Amino acid sequence: MTDPVPRRSALWLLGGAVTVAVAATGGLPVPAHAHRSRGPAGPRVERLVARLTLDEKISLLHGAPDPAPLGQAGYVPGVKRLGIPPLRLADGPAGVRVTARATALPAPVLLAAAFDPELARRYGQVIGREGRALGQDVLLSPMVNLIRTPYAGRNFETFGEDPLLAADLVAAEIEGIQGEGLIATVKHYALNNQEQDRTSIDARADERTLHETELRGFEAAVAARTGSVMGAYNKVNGTFACENRTLLTGVLRDRWGFDGWVMTDWFAAHSTARALTAGLDMEMPDGTYFGTALKAAVRDGSVPERYVDRAVGRILAVMDRFGLLDGSAPPRPDRDARAGAAVAREVAEAGATLLRNESGTLPLTGGDSIAVIGPTGSLPFVGGGGSAHVVPDRATSPLTEIRARATDGTPVSYAPGEDLFGRPLPPDALTPGLDAEDRGVDAGRTWTYDGTLTVPDADEWTFVLHFSGDPASRPKVLLDDEDLFPMAPGFGEYFMGGLVTAAPDGLTVRRRTLDLAAGPHRLRITAQGGTAGQRFRLRRITGATRAADVAEAVRAARAARQVVLFAYEDATEGQDRTTLALPGNQERLIEAVTAANPRTTVVLNTSSATSMPWLGRTGAVLQMYYPGQEGAAATAAVLFGDRDPGGRLTQTFPADDDHHPTAADPLRYPGVDGVQEYSEGVHIGHRWYDARGVRPLFPFGHGLSYTSFSYGGLTARRDGRGLEVSFTVRNTGRRGGIAVPQVYVGPSPDLELDQPVRVLGGYRRLALAAGERRRVTVRVTERTLSSWDAGRHDWVLGTGRRTVWVGASSADLRLRVSAEVASG
Repeated sequence: MTDPVPRRSALWLLGGAVTVAVAATGGLPVPAHAHRSRGPAGPRVERLVARLTLDEKISLLHGAPDPAPLGQAGYVPGVKRLGIPPLRLADGPAGVRVTARATALPAPVLLAAAFDPELARRYGQVIGREGRALGQDVLLSPMVNLIRTPYAGRNFETFGEDPLLAADLVAAEIEGIQGEGLIATVKHYALNNQEQDRTSIDARADERTLHETELRGFEAAVAARTGSVMGAYNKVNGTFACENRTLLTGVLRDRWGFDGWVMTDWFAAHSTARALTAGLDMEMPDGTYFGTALKAAVRDGSVPERYVDRAVGRILAVMDRFGLLDGSAPPRPDRDARAGAAVAREVAEAGATLLRNESGTLPLTGGDSIAVIGPTGSLPFVGGGGSAHVVPDRATSPLTEIRARATDGTPVSYAPGEDLFGRPLPPDALTPGLDAEDRGVDAGRTWTYDGTLTVPDADEWTFVLHFSGDPASRPKVLLDDEDLFPMAPGFGEYFMGGLVTAAPDGLTVRRRTLDLAAGPHRLRITAQGGTAGQRFRLRRITGATRAADVAEAVRAARAARQVVLFAYEDATEGQDRTTLALPGNQERLIEAVTAANPRTTVVLNTSSATSMPWLGRTGAVLQMYYPGQEGAAATAAVLFGDRDPGGRLTQTFPADDDHHPTAADPLRYPGVDGVQEYSEGVHIGHRWYDARGVRPLFPFGHGLSYTSFSYGGLTARRDGRGLEVSFTVRNTGRRGGIAVPQVYVGPSPDLELDQPVRVLGGYRRLALAAGERRRVTVRVTERTLSSWDAGRHDWVLGTGRRTVWVGASSADLRLRVSAEVASG
């Protein structure tokens, strides 16, 4: 990583958290207690602001230490004498992130794959209820930044690449969260589409690109009455987002009518007067700029106190809307872990996306032997790292669930295929002898080793250090005087992933890979016992051990009729990926196993798009992303055909690292000299592939079923300033299944603008029994048919004869018709 990482998750980890490795929405109801009138603050808030002292006002505008922490991200003290309660703020893109256990839901990108706003609303309800049950008042979620580059480290925390789909889902989730009485915070406003240099990069996009792509989801969140908006770390067109008047006032409030408050991302403030007057209301997690510095600025007249009153009024108005000022908020509920788990499993099954299925490889057949291969076959892979990490109620492994499902005596074998945690160092390679497998250092003591590691043959070695305690006090390991495990810069140590950085027994894990020459290498280890003692082990993975692991997996694959190979990629906030390829030795493993047994299904637990040079050898590929605490059971249900894989891709999968919208253009990604340009304009995601004629590995909207569907009877007619598109979908197979027909619309002949080849106009998720036929109507709204005119600074309807397609993906377009769009 190249930039310091804010401390939100670091503070949580330091607090002693348990680490576990492991269609439009318009019209959805909002409960009465969270649905009061828009407009200026009411009389209660006005009276409170008038009675607050300057110190009390300022105390409401920034974070402070929590006197009773539960590992949540932030705390804002209330004003007890006036009955203003404190606010506790928790992360929660995939469940409430505190030190207590909570429902670990599938990652939002898996939720999005269901193409189901109603499911997104229920996903939000689970988080909303649990947030309040766990003593929280504000949720720092959902995230609605678009997937612009496949390398972004937080792609799994958001919904996808398409503005319409993202807008639908974020609105529905917010309604679910806030319907339970928890204040939602949409983030990160705006253009926060990468982790590399995220605290300093200047993201530059023209007005049209902003409104037609990135801002659409935020606008939908405001329409859903999100209580809060989180400003991003980065600059937008030269000005930091958290002090960008155009974004915070011109667009958010003046244009959209936002009536909530704006907070910073953690440590994303850069000024006092400039930020406050631009429209920022709250600094988190402390008061570097909105504490003593703000009080001094008011006292010396450089900041008129009315701006303080404005910010305080905005915060109190949201608290009042949620019943936090007059005691009308509903009582805090108890957690309903069973109901949360049921939704978690439903989402994981609904979003399961079958990318390939040759020769009936899936569903798995009973009675035929199965080999499960891959480290994440035997380890629960629940979610990503950073702010998305949740301590789950439970989490089983896919191997356990596959064996439980194979109740007819089907033999199920297992081979790891790739060693994540290393083998003990060979005793005969160390002089003097050393057992580095399980060393204990008592509190207050220091243990040292100074010896020689003799490598028999030149090879690539990965040293794997397992240790207890804080990362800052881990053992120091020097090989040939080089520190193998230096501390990551800033707070990067606390954003190191969610799976491979924790051993099955809970010890923290760090790795370092080196090419070692044959012969002796000096090895020195120093371990401090500290105040609580230290436990550690030093292991290795080499070319020889990798070859042995692959050979074992090949033997298991040859001995079985069916193979399920689990592959992973461990993403986290704070760092981007460097390649689309699977990490480690996984590509070699897949190639070897598929050569041994072509009836191999690869299950991907990855954060985002993955390149697949091995694809042609596989029988099937099932994309499960980060499936949450019930993910193993959901995966088994889909593999055996108990559930139809109902997911569809919400991001295009590129063929390789050289063919995607940000490839080969460092100014687009990751930026040059601190600047990046959104020069692709409105051609984001699948629109770019259409405009360039580039064939992806898998297109947006792609996903297979265990049955088949036909489409027919397409009509499209004017519906006011929109279109009403109707067609028939029929299940032509022998079993029930899920279809997700998608409507796309071509450009307007009347607009002299650079328009996409086609945009997503709508969609519908359908469960159809074998042979069932259903007539479907999808309304394409005026907004979707409009483009942003930078000359007018407003939307303009794209009139004229426009092509309408219906298909199973952006590249599988089955039906076509034209319809007239008119402004009258």
